[in-house]
Amino acid sequence: MGGLSVLPSVLLVGPQGSRPDLGAAIKEVGLKGPVALITAGWQERESDDQALIAELGVEAVNLKLHARAEQLFAADSELSKAHVERQTRLKQLHDVYRIRLDHAFESARAISVRQLDAQMLSEERQVSVEVLRYLDLDHLERSRSTHREFEQLYQPARRKEVMRHRDELRRLIEPTTAVVVAGGHVASLLYRLKLFDVLSLTGPRSWVAAAAGAMALTERIYLFHDFAPHGTGVAEVLDEGLGLVKDLVVLPDPRHRLKVDDREGISRFVRRVAPATCTAMDDGARVFVEDGRVTRAKALRLAPEGEGHVGWKT
Repeated sequence: MGGLSVLPSVLLVGPQGSRPDLGAAIKEVGLKGPVALITAGWQERESDDQALIAELGVEAVNLKLHARAEQLFAADSELSKAHVERQTRLKQLHDVYRIRLDHAFESARAISVRQLDAQMLSEERQVSVEVLRYLDLDHLERSRSTHREFEQLYQPARRKEVMRHRDELRRLIEPTTAVVVAGGHVASLLYRLKLFDVLSLTGPRSWVAAAAGAMALTERIYLFHDFAPHGTGVAEVLDEGLGLVKDLVVLPDPRHRLKVDDREGISRFVRRVAPATCTAMDDGARVFVEDGRVTRAKALRLAPEGEGHVGWKT
């Protein structure tokens, strides 16, 4: 995937449920439009963008990456088959990773409540963190290897239909001043952004991304749900993101997905993803990024002590 020598400005915002504020966010950073809109995380509802465009308050062109991917796979059966095989492989890797992760998480939780002296308990808790961190990094590397093999064998960037869609996308993006990414299904969004190498087409344009869109712009994407109906509820790494935002893990919608009073669990997760900072982004959240680094934020920064602090500057 194409790289950028200087990373563009990025504004990350929270979920857009009951109180959408992407339009307000765009005004805050002075964007006038037109903007390239990405709603691929909505999957089949990708084109239902009228309300969102009205909320943005600027002219927008929807790149329709989900529909493009469907057209691409229909036209290139070899690539479609290879894509399905890769996704199956990734799912199998994830299933195995999840089994190991569940056991490691249950062990960490059990150890954290043992009656041990303070020093030994601290040491054992750190060992638990290192085990979880190892499983994350191992899963990322195995996923990376799967992606590399796919790229080497099938070279999507050189395939006729991929090039055709990228040319169309380039023409659509050319008159725009920024990129706006909605939320939705983060994996679907991420893999379509990568399939069409949208990052290389957008150049220095600013990005404004909400919820799952914000997750996709980071280096590592973690899925989390402390209130999961089944299983342990342990957070799990999905894959590498686009990397426009460095050293930041984004957790959208914490009110419904995060036990903010579980100091032990928060502490374990924050230390697990270190040295990256972890932010829980609720309605109205803002994280401003320049050249890949957070410059200021109005969002909950989770600390190693298991506490949350609103806003920070670097």
